[in-house]
Order: sequence, then structure tokens, then C-alpha cells
Amino acid sequence: MIDVQVHLETDAAAWDTFVRQCPEATVYHLWAWRHVLGTRLGHRPFYLSARSKGRIRGVLPMIAVGIPFSRPALVSLPFVNYGGIAAPRPEVRDALLHAATRTARDIGAGRLELRHRHVSACALPARTHRVSMVRALPGDREALWKTIGPKLRNQVRKANRVGLEVTAGRSELVEPFHYVFVRNMKRLGSPAWHRFLFRDVVVSFPDRARIYVVRLGTLPVAAGLVLRFRSQVDVPWASSLRSHDHLCGNVRMYWQMLADATDAGFTRFDLGRCAPGSAHHRFKRHWGAEEVPLAWHVWPGVPETGGLEARREMLERLWRKLPLWATRLAGPPVRRWLPQ
Repeated sequence: MIDVQVHLETDAAAWDTFVRQCPEATVYHLWAWRHVLGTRLGHRPFYLSARSKGRIRGVLPMIAVGIPFSRPALVSLPFVNYGGIAAPRPEVRDALLHAATRTARDIGAGRLELRHRHVSACALPARTHRVSMVRALPGDREALWKTIGPKLRNQVRKANRVGLEVTAGRSELVEPFHYVFVRNMKRLGSPAWHRFLFRDVVVSFPDRARIYVVRLGTLPVAAGLVLRFRSQVDVPWASSLRSHDHLCGNVRMYWQMLADATDAGFTRFDLGRCAPGSAHHRFKRHWGAEEVPLAWHVWPGVPETGGLEARREMLERLWRKLPLWATRLAGPPVRRWLPQ
């Protein structure tokens, strides 16, 4: 018999032990995200675990994102690529799904959204509007260099010729990372996180999170944050300055991230999610990444997105016109209400 219950702080170690062993779990299932994306941002976390004979058999991390003038969205997990149910047995997955919908009803959520890597992971209807771009890594850096193609190799060489330098580190690189990130997000028409979110990530995952910064002299021109978990490296956040893209800093950064992952023995590299056919999609395809369809399962049903997309495009245009100081000030409080 499966007993599903809300997990408590005292269960953090047992939770992470299960996540590290469960094939369906990702880096985003680790307990520390409960604080980083939940309580730290003023949202309510609901971490459900399925137990049998006193042992954890499955987990489902969820965070209720409060939305002004609307009902909250219960999401697993908001603001990142993955989440959803992590459990190897169908009856455990069913028990967690039932508990999730019950929780959504109890808190009056406008929707429940579970972000899985497979359409078959859940019985709910799914949105499949995004893909993750993943490439396999060879056994050594030399083999990786041969697989990326002559165009990318020439761009890496160009970045080296013009004097771009790459630094990898942790908390000490949050400031230059955020310098690039906030400017890139304004260009894209999207509110940017405060730097404390990235500092929390690096501090919460000292053995998994790493920041890369590409500089021209003292100026940061590209920056990315990677997460390492089991055999895979993920890039949830990466940015570059459009004004310096001709120097190929973004390409230089991705080469360094891929090469370091290869050297460390990782076998998969997730370049992040994107919309098929977009510029980001084409850039990631150049690195040899293949599409992995994402399934965002929703309850009570898949919403119509036509009107939402039109409003989103209008807001993006308005955000691009704001001065940088205004987007830096308004970005963090606005971003915490947008669980995309």
C-alpha cells in the first residue's frame, strides 16, 4: 500500500538519497530547490513523497507560485526545465498524481503543471511546445573537437585570437554572470532574476553548480551556469552581449563547458530548452544536439495559448523599451510571478 504524504524538513537526507538513485529523477528533484525556488522567493513548497513499508518509493516536488489577482499555479518545478513525478513503478506514479491533483484543489490552484521529459510519464494532457537539446559526449576532448564541425572550430579559434578569456568558478563569478544576464534578458524582453537567486544556487549546490564567464579584458561578454548530476551536465542559464557577439564569446563559452564536461567523464550535455525552429534551436543544433521532446502535463486541461502568446509578445516589446535601470529594479519582483 502506498501512503503519500507531504515531506518535512527532517526528511531532506532521505529524499536526496532516493533522488540520487532514481533513474527518473533529475538535478531539479534535489531537496535544496525547495528553498531556492520556494521559500526564498516567497512561494509555498509542497514536496510529496510516496512511501511503502517505511521507504520512499517516489517523489514529486511542487511549488505554489502566487500570481497577483489570480489563483496560484502549482508547478513542478517553476522557473526550470524539469520536475514532475520521479518514481519507477506505475502504481507509485498514480498515487503521487492523485495526491498532486488533490493538493491543487485544496489550495485553490488555477492549474497544476508537471514538467516531465516524456509524454508517457503522466496520464494528464500535455503541452509539447518546447524541446530540450541534448548531445552525447565522446570519451575525450580531441574527439569532441572533431565532432563540432569546421564552422564552430573556426569561431572558437577567432575568440582565442581576439583575446577572449574564459574563467570557471562559483560565488566569485555571480556578479559578472549577472552583468551579462540582466542585459541579455532585457534584449529578449523578459524580466531578469536578482543576483541572489544565482548565488543561492551556487551555495546550495557547491559540488554541482559552476559559473563560466568569458571576458574581453575586464568586460564580461558571455556567461553561463551549469549543473552536474550523475552522467549529465545541464545549462539552465546562459547569456551573451549582442554588442560583442561578433567576437564569438558565446561559442567560446559553450566549447569550454562541453570540453570540461567531457574531461570530467560526463556522457550527456543538455544545452537547455527552446522552441523548435527558433534561433536558439538552430544554435544548439550546430553543436550536434538532438531534440528531446518535453511534456508539460497540466490539470484540469491544456489551456488555449493563442491569446496568452499575443499578450506575452506585447509585454516583451514594452520591456525592451524600458531603460536598463528600470528593468533591473522591476525585473526580480515581476519574474517571481512568472513560472515559465
